[in-house]
Amino acid sequence: MDLSGQPPYLLGLRLHRRLVVVIGGGSVAARRIPTLLDCGARVHVVSPTISPSLQDLVASGRIGWQQREYVSGDGAGAWLICACTDDRFVNTAIAEDAERARCWCVRADDAAASAAWTPATGQAGEVRVGVLSGDPRRSAGIRDAVIGGLRSGTLGARRGRDRHRGVALVGGGPGDPGLITVRGRQLLGEADVVLTDRLAPQSLLDELPPDIEVIDAAKIPYGTAMAQEHINAILVSNALAGRFVVRLKGGDPFVFGRGGEEVLACLRAGVPVTVVPGVTSAIAVPAAAGVPVTHRGVAQEFHVVSAHVPPDDERSMVNWAALGASSGTLVLLMATERLQLIAEALIRHGRLPATPVVVIADGTLPTQRTINATLRTVASQAAAAGIRPPAVVVVGEVVTLAAQAAELSRAVAAAAAGG
Repeated sequence: MDLSGQPPYLLGLRLHRRLVVVIGGGSVAARRIPTLLDCGARVHVVSPTISPSLQDLVASGRIGWQQREYVSGDGAGAWLICACTDDRFVNTAIAEDAERARCWCVRADDAAASAAWTPATGQAGEVRVGVLSGDPRRSAGIRDAVIGGLRSGTLGARRGRDRHRGVALVGGGPGDPGLITVRGRQLLGEADVVLTDRLAPQSLLDELPPDIEVIDAAKIPYGTAMAQEHINAILVSNALAGRFVVRLKGGDPFVFGRGGEEVLACLRAGVPVTVVPGVTSAIAVPAAAGVPVTHRGVAQEFHVVSAHVPPDDERSMVNWAALGASSGTLVLLMATERLQLIAEALIRHGRLPATPVVVIADGTLPTQRTINATLRTVASQAAAAGIRPPAVVVVGEVVTLAAQAAELSRAVAAAAAGG
């Protein structure tokens, strides 16, 4: 049946627990089946062979599979049939069988002959977007533009007031505004109030609509700081007043970010909380400097340590003796002002004075810089370079891998230029 020229009637199918039969097990089927599963459909595949990713779904029991060619009647009982074979005649037979059974069929090979179309789809938070234009590439481009606008907040996606009450703890990532998660960026654009930390990606605030209230909750090292109790009170009072509050934090809210305290304060006041994980600086900043925290044959463990109090301080909960005896990578946060005491403690407990160390300041930002040293020299070198927070310190043999990678990169670049 030639349906070209006839506009489609747009409809969202609720496929939860409903049978969808997919004929064919190649790349097209492999792209569509995960989306069907995300919608809760019961998926059954008929195909002599299937792709490795589909084999994994079969092995885990998430889809069924009949390993043979299609025969008439394979779509019996289905709510939707997807004809995804690479044989036009087989797809035609599937579509004709579906038409007789009054079942919707999507043909992957011929849109004009397909009773149903699969739109270019995407998701921004709770909003699902589908675009049909008749040209798959154009549909995908329009979808990407709409989804990008919703996620960035440049398209109006503010939810109704009845759904705004609550708090979202959003991890902003290590500093580069491009490293915030898609979900975090989308919620930021929906906020009525944003309570932001010093280490959160500040440039994102300038992109917010002018009616969003921004509250600076920065904690400056050895300087101005908003008390945590005051921060908790602001979150709760605004949420109880019917506003949607985003608590924008640097890194990840639950990695030395006091996110747990804020969650508990909100829940105790009856305020619902959404937590959006962020890219933690403990791993991302070393990566930005070319330092992997683990590497086969070098380090198979790493420890992330808050060094906001020195090793011998009675408030310290860190087992410095165990860290000194360990051969794993150490990632030290908030350690800049205590490098000398930390180095002495690690050496005292077994780390060699020549152990490689790197200090990375302003990680992932245009101002990023690194200081390569050893445990013996790191404190004096960092002081001489004027390193100030925020900085991440990495201790261990993995530090040497950054120099190896840099040397290889120069060689590759030189070879490319010469070619």
